[in-house]
Amino acid sequence: MNRTLYTALFYLGLPLVAIRLWLRSRKAPAYAKRIGERFSLGLPMMKPGGLWVHAVSVGESIAAAPMIRALLERYPELPITVTCMTPTGSERIHAMFANEPRIQHCYLPYDLPCAAARFLDRVQPRLAVIMETELWPNHIHQCAKRGIPVALANARLSERSARGYGRFSRLTQPMLAEMSLFAVQTEAEAERFRQLGARPETVQVTGSIKFDLSIDPQLLQRAARLREQWQAVERPVWIAASTHEGEDEVVLAAHRQLLGSHPDALLILVPRHPERFNSVFELCQQQGFSTVRRSTDMAVNADTSVLLGDTMGELLFLYALADSAFVGGSLVPNGGHNLLEPAALAKPVLSGPHLFNFLEIAALMRSADALQEVEDAQGLAVAVQRLFELPTDAQRMAEAGLNVMRANQGALQRLLDGLGRLIDKA
Repeated sequence: MNRTLYTALFYLGLPLVAIRLWLRSRKAPAYAKRIGERFSLGLPMMKPGGLWVHAVSVGESIAAAPMIRALLERYPELPITVTCMTPTGSERIHAMFANEPRIQHCYLPYDLPCAAARFLDRVQPRLAVIMETELWPNHIHQCAKRGIPVALANARLSERSARGYGRFSRLTQPMLAEMSLFAVQTEAEAERFRQLGARPETVQVTGSIKFDLSIDPQLLQRAARLREQWQAVERPVWIAASTHEGEDEVVLAAHRQLLGSHPDALLILVPRHPERFNSVFELCQQQGFSTVRRSTDMAVNADTSVLLGDTMGELLFLYALADSAFVGGSLVPNGGHNLLEPAALAKPVLSGPHLFNFLEIAALMRSADALQEVEDAQGLAVAVQRLFELPTDAQRMAEAGLNVMRANQGALQRLLDGLGRLIDKA
């Protein structure tokens, strides 16, 4: 399939796109808003001539934030347009850069030639930076037509994804050849991009910028103060973060088992997607857990068994409140979420077995004894209980995680150097 056929199929599939938006809006009403932006219609006023960064959703937006802040500092004269595809990503971008007037934001239009052309004519970026592996043939081709270099930052490409791209080589090979920089996380991924058609001189192994996460000391101080207010300094607290459908029941079963040996244990339960906040709250209540919603700002007291993290942009703070952390999306075959966030906060890290989105990071942490994987509620309960009762083991895991972080830092600087060369050429 070449780009012409891809575009024709995209146009034919627009009714399905509309149905998908409608279905999503039933759970998350924000999907029914700003639909014009998805076709480059009714875009907000924007200053042209800056940089464009695309981060598909929440995770990529958070990963992109240190890079965006560094670019703002390095290029004080340039506006930066940040795009995403989801309402939650949009909320996160607004929250992170609310006080930065040079940040411009809208949804990325669908990958149709006319929509991509209108968007680029409005924004006129000197450089396009795509986070991780969100590749759109028409957007990239329209950039190439205008001489706009395209960089793929913090790039990932699993073996399975590479096979998928390989099946459509007539589409993907010209697209990759039009790009100017692949800042990839590992040598294995670099080789996959080369095999698929990326020009060898454009592929650079920079490592993962997720290792360059820096923690504001005030975050830890705020968390310590809140636990004092809760009178929970000595109370065992654990967090299950970024959980997906099918995981909350497992986590609550583990918590029930923990309460048998630690009746004062507190679980901070944070669903990954906002549209699930209400249903997870109802699940906690149905199962008889005394539950407080973080969004209500109600105090956690001695009777509270579960704190539901139903706010946006507070995950790091909620991690900081806990003694140990389970990272979700890993008990179900979703591929896992960022293991380095709790590690950066010196928390021992637990996960399920499904970590195919973070294979290299998980391998590094596993080999350093900074990560323990569990299979089910029983295993999760036993692992959390061990960390409660053996603080030296918990401390050893936490220090091992921090050491993994420190040993692998520097990717952000290498990425910024690569982007700087493209900006200087432009």
